[in-house]
Amino acid sequence: MSIVWGKKDQVQASFSWVSGLSVARWIWMPLVLFAVTRLGIALVAYLAVPLIADSPIGIYHLRPPDNVLVDVFGSRWDTGFYVSIAEEGYQYEGAELPSVAFFPLMPLMIRTLTPLVGDSLLAGILISNIALILATVLLYRIVSEGWGQRIADRTTWYFLIFPAAFFGAAIYTESLFLLGAIGALYFARRGYWEIAALLGIAAAMTRFIGIIVAIMLLVEWWVQRRAVTTGRRPSLAALIAPASVPLGTLAFMVYLQRTFGDPLAFINGAAAWGRQPTSPLITLRNLFESPAGGWGSALLAGSIQTDNWLDFAFLALFFVLGLTLLFQRRWSEGVFVTLGVVISMSSGLLMSQRRYMWVFFPAFIVLARWGDRPWVDRLVTTISLICLGVFTAMFANGYWVG
Repeated sequence: MSIVWGKKDQVQASFSWVSGLSVARWIWMPLVLFAVTRLGIALVAYLAVPLIADSPIGIYHLRPPDNVLVDVFGSRWDTGFYVSIAEEGYQYEGAELPSVAFFPLMPLMIRTLTPLVGDSLLAGILISNIALILATVLLYRIVSEGWGQRIADRTTWYFLIFPAAFFGAAIYTESLFLLGAIGALYFARRGYWEIAALLGIAAAMTRFIGIIVAIMLLVEWWVQRRAVTTGRRPSLAALIAPASVPLGTLAFMVYLQRTFGDPLAFINGAAAWGRQPTSPLITLRNLFESPAGGWGSALLAGSIQTDNWLDFAFLALFFVLGLTLLFQRRWSEGVFVTLGVVISMSSGLLMSQRRYMWVFFPAFIVLARWGDRPWVDRLVTTISLICLGVFTAMFANGYWVG
């Protein structure tokens, strides 16, 4: 049996294919942006490694490099803790740097996947990148439904070229946290509060800051309840979602109590890095405290702590973006970003804040809307790409960047 198509049928089929592609933009556009940016990051990392022959390799390094990219994204800094926890378990008493400071979801997933892929580093890299793909698709969907495709395109672009976005390709928890937080908000807005609860619990098992997902979901429930235009208001039973999120943290605390006799071991262990609950005002006071000899002499001598000021700049930017969301009455997103910044700044250290800020995804929506102005778009893109390239090259060569 043969089928003969006329020109009219071919034209209609072409239009149908194009129409289908347009409908599926929320799938293919984030995937394209993900592929382009990840290939760029991988290329920079691959080329940067041989550029600095005497790069520092410290106690965090796991194994001799037999594959450049697996080595870069699987054997740098905190990656060593997640892999060692998966392979050997947690360490606390007597450890110079207690691994109990790191939450358990990533190590558990690495341990589960390793028998299937044959290598714990490869397992961790796959987990991070798959989680980031899913998080990016969900972020695009949320933004496109709320602001349209143009803003969704730009939000996703800014998100993936953020200066610390290369951590999403490494064995760090940023990707898993983003998937849990974005997914929780995505399903809560569709009325699937049970799924939102599970994803919120996952976020809380990924890092301590995951607790703010509970507050985001609570505010989102309140917004939906009071919205007169909402077709289906969430029931009181939906409050199970924000109430369930802390179970992720509590489960880890129960484990720490039973294993080490200290449910707060993750806080006490973090003290080895100098991280202790501290008022943000004290952190700011220490930052602005005049160095010996005054600011002028310090500037001329090049002794200003550039890393701290750079991390503070990221904190200040995201705090402003969070306040902007609140001013726009985007309550759940605004609370998530603003509270997240305040909690991050309450750790007593400015170190790594540029990485921590990346997970506060609603901030990129504000940047994307500001990016309607061509000069803003060019500025954000240029600064982001330059910093992303520099930070990736430094990270690949074993230097601390977050």
